Amino acid sequence: MSEKKDINKEVKEEIKEEVKDQACDVQEKPEEEKAVDETAGEAAAEPQQEPSEEEKMVKRVEEAEAKAAEATDKYVRMAAEFDNFRRRTAKERIELISTAGEDVIKGLLPILDDCERALQVLHQSSDSAAAIEGTELIYTKLMNFLKGRGLAVIEAKDKELDTEFHEAVAQFPVEEKEKKNKIIDVVQQGYMLNGKVIRYAKVVVGM
Repeated sequence: MSEKKDINKEVKEEIKEEVKDQACDVQEKPEEEKAVDETAGEAAAEPQQEPSEEEKMVKRVEEAEAKAAEATDKYVRMAAEFDNFRRRTAKERIELISTAGEDVIKGLLPILDDCERALQVLHQSSDSAAAIEGTELIYTKLMNFLKGRGLAVIEAKDKELDTEFHEAVAQFPVEEKEKKNKIIDVVQQGYMLNGKVIRYAKVVVGM
């Protein structure tokens, strides 16, 4: 009977030990899982690394350089546009003044023609010297005034025909070889204004 009790006691002790070991395993497992969860949480909660002051400074410098380049490009474009506008305006103003002056001077050319014809008639008719002198004075003053505004006479007599300046209105046979294809008479004087032909010289060419 005593032996039986001892056996039962040993069995109970063994069962107790097993239960205790299982309880310890159950308690240890959550601790391990908890450690894993805490590690994962720390990794998730860890903030991204902030850029260093040097990196921030480099970024600010790059942004400033980009803005400066953009501003310089805009300034260059605006300066070029303004320069083109200034040149175009100046050219238009000069053309306007030149055109207005050209119209006035063209209107005075027939008066020059009349003065020249009057002088030819006066010289041929042997009228008084006073009339010739007065007409020449008027002609000279008018011509000097127009020359001061850029008018120039186109040279024609004894020159070779140049269609850039001369208009042949007739041909006349000549005996002298050196006069062939040369201008032998000027029917109407030609003029240039500031280097531009405003009236071609009407001429007779030897043939």
